Amino acid sequence: MNFRQLQTLVAVADAGGFTAAAGRLHLSQPAATRQIQSLETELGVRLFDRVGRRLHLTSEGDDIVRRGRRLLQEAESLRDRASALKNGSIGTLRVGASPQNIETVLAPFAAGFRKRHPGIEVHFVEDGGLRVGNRLDDGDVHVALTTVSDEQHFGRLLFPCCAVAVVAKSYPLARRTTVDVAALADEPLLLLQRSFATRSWLEAACHHADIRPHVALESAAPATLMALAASGDGIAIVPSNVNIPREGVKAVPVTYRSTPIGRWIIAAWDRRRFLPPFARTFVDHLAAHVRRGHTGRDVMKRLPPLPKPELTQG
Repeated sequence: MNFRQLQTLVAVADAGGFTAAAGRLHLSQPAATRQIQSLETELGVRLFDRVGRRLHLTSEGDDIVRRGRRLLQEAESLRDRASALKNGSIGTLRVGASPQNIETVLAPFAAGFRKRHPGIEVHFVEDGGLRVGNRLDDGDVHVALTTVSDEQHFGRLLFPCCAVAVVAKSYPLARRTTVDVAALADEPLLLLQRSFATRSWLEAACHHADIRPHVALESAAPATLMALAASGDGIAIVPSNVNIPREGVKAVPVTYRSTPIGRWIIAAWDRRRFLPPFARTFVDHLAAHVRRGHTGRDVMKRLPPLPKPELTQG
């Protein structure tokens, strides 16, 4: 068994077929097929079943792919370390984040960073706020912008983020400076899907307040919810780090017993894996960037400070 066979196995599993995988690997389709057949013969197990035009992993194949991914990730980590020892200014960095953090935090920062560090190639990986941590644990990204802090991760505090209610300016709620979650009990709420951290924050607050939210609509797009709120179709609950329209709506922070509902955004990385120097450079510059200003700062100024989580910076 060799790493080339493992790379082919993972590529075929991800693509669902030999043709697409061969294109990604710059192999011919017969060459990719021979590699998998050779691997099946060596291991003595069948790795794929063909269902229609797609290949599906067998139970044995699924187990081998999961272990193979870990081996490939370790090999990549070893290559990263060797590259860093040779030259810490060149590398490929993968950063995981939610759509709103990519839009309002990373996109404005990335252009300037690339100019200052042309040798560092930065790729963004988008996922819901509650799932982006899994990308970090699986080794899909080097750094993730997340709200989750635990002993498995090192991290750097970036900025606080809270839930805000976006309403039409004609809505009675627009006259308030903050709104307690209990006041939303009978209101039609426009909520983000459950993969978003803001949704989990709101539901936890509703649970503590012993209320059941009236969900009028769920969406993966904060802009969609705010457009509906502007039309008077309900109250959009979004994180403070989204771009809130200047016209037609007002953003009112949501609290529970006068406490903001939210968490700190953290630049986190897995302490079990080597973090290349170019990734540390990225985190350092990003932290300095958000200290100078970030989306949602004006909203957060109206609230008591959010408690800072204790982090190990590594």
